[in-house]
Amino acid sequence: MRIRPPFPKYPQPGYQHIMLSALSILLPAIAFFTALLSGIFGMAGGLVLMGALAFLLPINAAFVTHGIIQIVSNGWRAFLNRSDIVWSIIGWYALASLVAAIAFSAIAFVPPRPFVLIALGLVGLSVLLPKKRFALDAQKPGHAFASGLLVTGTNLLAGVAGPLLDIFFVRTVLTRHQIVATKALTQVFAHLAKILVYGAPLIVAATGTQMPWPAILLAIPLTLAGTRLGKAILDRMTDTSFLGWTRWIVSLIGLAYLVRGLTMMAG
Repeated sequence: MRIRPPFPKYPQPGYQHIMLSALSILLPAIAFFTALLSGIFGMAGGLVLMGALAFLLPINAAFVTHGIIQIVSNGWRAFLNRSDIVWSIIGWYALASLVAAIAFSAIAFVPPRPFVLIALGLVGLSVLLPKKRFALDAQKPGHAFASGLLVTGTNLLAGVAGPLLDIFFVRTVLTRHQIVATKALTQVFAHLAKILVYGAPLIVAATGTQMPWPAILLAIPLTLAGTRLGKAILDRMTDTSFLGWTRWIVSLIGLAYLVRGLTMMAG
């Protein structure tokens, strides 16, 4: 019989109440800033948000909170750029996300905080990989399905996996708007899988009070506003500057997480 590890608890009485109160201010502000980043670059924002939540909440609650906010952010970004979505990629990716969610539900694993930070760091640094050597193209059905398995699986371990998705888009002939729009919708499925895998046990175990619901409700309209502003900035960029800035921003964020995770692991 499989036994799920106990959910992380806050370290002392009253700490949970203090953190949830602080989140009512912090989370909406962080959500706006990270939605702005993602609205411009199609990623980076999710990395920053997941790292912040990993410090402020138990990991399972952080994953679900991140998933909810990112579904709003990515879904709104996909809607704003809906005319540029490449639907042939979406179907195969969604099917792979379902397969990954079923597989992880069977494993029933909640990663520890240092593991999540190290994984976030490696995901961020993946933008430095020589992607053109992988010969991957999301416009090919088999590659789109593989991207769904890899990205959703990594999302369920690290909480975010946007930079890995980029490996499957570097050889496409898509414009920056098509890349941002299509990646946004694929990430909706990846984050939905995360909510289903980690959210259902929270409800069953009656630990839903770990979720900062007031802060999430406040964060949603600011996420929409940040995404909208990000699109306005994206419209003013060129394809060259878009790719260049994305690479450096995401790699620096990843390096910071990797160092912090290794430091925590070392005690």
